[in-house]
Amino acid sequence: MAPLAVRARVGAPNETDVDTRVVGVFEGEALDDPALQALVESGEAKPAAKKVAVAHEAADGGSRRVLLVGLGKREELDPEKARVGASVAASRARELGSKSLSWAAPGGDGVAGALVEGTLLALYKFDRFKSSTEPDEGATLDALEVVSSGGSDESGAVERARVVAEAQNAARDLQNTPANVATPTWLADRAQELADAHPKLTLEVWDRERIERAGMGAFAAVARGAHTDPRLIVMRYEGGGAGPVLGYVGKAVTFDTGGISIKPSAKMQEMKFDMSGGAAVIESLGAIAELDVGVRIVAVVPATENMPSGHAVKPGDIVTALNGKTIEVNNTDAEGRLILADALAYAVQQGAERIVDLATLTGAIIVALGSTYAGLFSNDDDWYAQVAAACEATGELGWRMPLHPEIFELTKGEYADLTNASDQRKAMSCYAAEFLRQFVDDKPWVHMDIAGTAWGLGRAYVGKGASGFGVRTLVELAERSAA
Repeated sequence: MAPLAVRARVGAPNETDVDTRVVGVFEGEALDDPALQALVESGEAKPAAKKVAVAHEAADGGSRRVLLVGLGKREELDPEKARVGASVAASRARELGSKSLSWAAPGGDGVAGALVEGTLLALYKFDRFKSSTEPDEGATLDALEVVSSGGSDESGAVERARVVAEAQNAARDLQNTPANVATPTWLADRAQELADAHPKLTLEVWDRERIERAGMGAFAAVARGAHTDPRLIVMRYEGGGAGPVLGYVGKAVTFDTGGISIKPSAKMQEMKFDMSGGAAVIESLGAIAELDVGVRIVAVVPATENMPSGHAVKPGDIVTALNGKTIEVNNTDAEGRLILADALAYAVQQGAERIVDLATLTGAIIVALGSTYAGLFSNDDDWYAQVAAACEATGELGWRMPLHPEIFELTKGEYADLTNASDQRKAMSCYAAEFLRQFVDDKPWVHMDIAGTAWGLGRAYVGKGASGFGVRTLVELAERSAA
């Protein structure tokens, strides 16, 4: 699907050359156009969320479609409701074969940009491996316009939203690509493309030998079982600014069999998504660079497969992480915390002063929070508040989960400093977060467990597949940190 041409305009909504207009319908409010208002009064057009009616109006000697989309109560309209409304309109426009779409922006803080995000995210399709030559109904729409009639120029917000939504869709491409293609080297190549496109973005990639030589024993242990070589992907963005150096760390297990502690076969194909945190970090850096945000970031993405073989790490093995802590590997399917341990320690070494990591880390977080919230864990209330605010602003919701000394006690090993999996299966998401906390050197840190939100989110604008969750939050956080 080719990128949509996206533009903002100030003026009358009906003075447009598109083939389909979109008008929001609010509860208790009349529309300016008597013909469209008649549809509301007849009940054909409804103000309830996700309701869409189709009408036509005269335009340039012909007929133009008008989609009337329910937006609920005006005082309750926020960016998330706007994203949902935009996604409903985009899906209906695609069904109708529309080529161009114009939204009459209803006003409100962040709403214009959200209309762009909801549209672009809803139109996403992943069909790279489809051999069919049938027309692609998802590729019909090629232009989007957002019109402000109140004199407010929304071009900046609209352009920002386009950049961020395209980055999120790019992360979804990385997630959806099968693991026989999306290898650690392939991920590093994508990071190189972004670095080549932006002068303030640089890249360093480590191979297996350098990972081992550097003393990343936990990361190297996970990678040992795979024939495919691991990569440590380090992206640095130098946007300037006087704010703290941010550390973005993303788990990228490009396929997770569980290793020797092998997973059940049911739905194992979904383990290609175990690199979703790394995908979000990589693509967010591209968006941040394109937006020229005034902030400094070091991003670390440990990328590897987790495979069983004669070389694989075994339950009971003891490894030494980059910061010198020793770890009993009592479950090789608790591999994400091992590769993140070295990545977090390296981010600290490289000067990260505020750290966020994203990882599809524990199935337990899905039991706790479903697909509505990511689990947020933090050692610093102020930094947590900033990350949580970024989550709230973007609709990528997070819910704070506890850290506690009693849970930390469970992470202590019998033969080493730590164990990656306790025999007591208690508070497993909190346990994993307490384990990670041992590698951030007390720097302000937030761990985002996105196992429930990286795919199968089910929201109107991302559906049930890969969601690209975290891209919008990381961009928002960078902008807030630059302020």
